[in-house]
Amino acid sequence: MKLTGFDGTTAFVAGAAGGIGRALVAALVDSGVQVYATDRAEAVADLAPMPGVIWAALDVTDATAVDRAVAQCEAQLGPIRHGIFAAGILGGGPLLATSIEDWRRVVDVNLNGGFCVTSALARVMVPRKGGSIVAVGSNSADIPRLNMGSYPASKAALHMYIRCLGLEIAPHGVRCNIVAPGSTLTPMQTGMWADERGAQAVIGGNLALHKTGIPLGKLATPEDIAASTMFLLSDQAGHVTMADLYVDGGATLKA
Repeated sequence: MKLTGFDGTTAFVAGAAGGIGRALVAALVDSGVQVYATDRAEAVADLAPMPGVIWAALDVTDATAVDRAVAQCEAQLGPIRHGIFAAGILGGGPLLATSIEDWRRVVDVNLNGGFCVTSALARVMVPRKGGSIVAVGSNSADIPRLNMGSYPASKAALHMYIRCLGLEIAPHGVRCNIVAPGSTLTPMQTGMWADERGAQAVIGGNLALHKTGIPLGKLATPEDIAASTMFLLSDQAGHVTMADLYVDGGATLKA
């Protein structure tokens, strides 16, 4: 089955320079979408040009800058049909040793950034009675984590926020969904590994750390997450909204 609803449309992607974001940009372009791809200034500064893509610097926590970027996207590429929030940062260390500054840094990007971007996208989609928004959450939103509490907390809040937004704008024909990756082969993931055995440690799990393994016996690739996101954006998901799609090889053991 070929996914439809993409050719000749416009997408806005926040967090486009990361592993999952780049895979999403490539998948969108391959499907005939014009993409306004945004990320931190230092992340987009040296990226090579791509046909069909406008790269732009954006701080997702700056609501005014986000509104301006959405307006610029529509001025240059036309009405936004697909909106993706894929920005995110990790937070590490025990919660009792986490400073309020570190807590706010993670929550500001992962949750407040999600609010700024998706609400700005919704405001331009609602009057047109159509569009689809997907936020990249995390399977950690459902499983407590040791030594990184701010990250799953921010992702759990993002999940609920997106569902609330989806409920609010569903009568206007705009869909909101979450794709929730597990461990994925991105720089964010590999940056947590001490050595080359990191992948097998993640796949196997660690009972002492209350960490489940991955039943499918492999890590996700950014392309796996992009493919699931493309489904949620497509016409084939036209009756899907406020859903959490977990793409984690069964790691959450989610019912």
